[in-house]
Amino acid sequence: MREPTRKRGHERVAALLNAAASCFVEKGYDAVTLTEIAARAGASIGSLYQFFPSREALVQALLAEYTEALYARLATLVAQAGTWDIDQLGTQLIGFLVLFRRRYPAFAVLAESASLPASHGTAIRKRLRAELQAILRQKSPSMPLVTLQAATIVVQQLMKAALAINAEPGLPDRKNALAQLERALQLYLRSILS
Repeated sequence: MREPTRKRGHERVAALLNAAASCFVEKGYDAVTLTEIAARAGASIGSLYQFFPSREALVQALLAEYTEALYARLATLVAQAGTWDIDQLGTQLIGFLVLFRRRYPAFAVLAESASLPASHGTAIRKRLRAELQAILRQKSPSMPLVTLQAATIVVQQLMKAALAINAEPGLPDRKNALAQLERALQLYLRSILS
């Protein structure tokens, strides 16, 4: 992949990445062609190949951008978690992935695509789990490691449940369901952190 050197090149790369993200959200990873992405970005296919020699290179660039944003948000979450009480922590954790996916909808399409190496999603899940474990350790420094590891998995799964509730089309009373899930996480956190 060639790195852009001029402002115009940076703008072209940004337009190509935005177009690719939109196409992947609309059609899924397997159905999108580079020609379609170039057309959506208002670029020639040659211009796309100049910066991204393959669809995989384009996906790698998108995943790198999304992963960097996710890790930055995780770092902020870890830094702020010490100032929150348990209910505030539950609220923040339930909303974390929902808000991230809303901001970066193509992330889930790419990270969970069966056509891409599983290592992408695995590495991200492991990092998320490590950061969640750090938050729980902050709140309960004396918790035995085996309990901490199990609790981290439970918290991560509840966060993923919020994603599923939020993503289900036509779900009646989604807001109330998310509020109840948030309450369940708060109660769980109280039971393990008190």
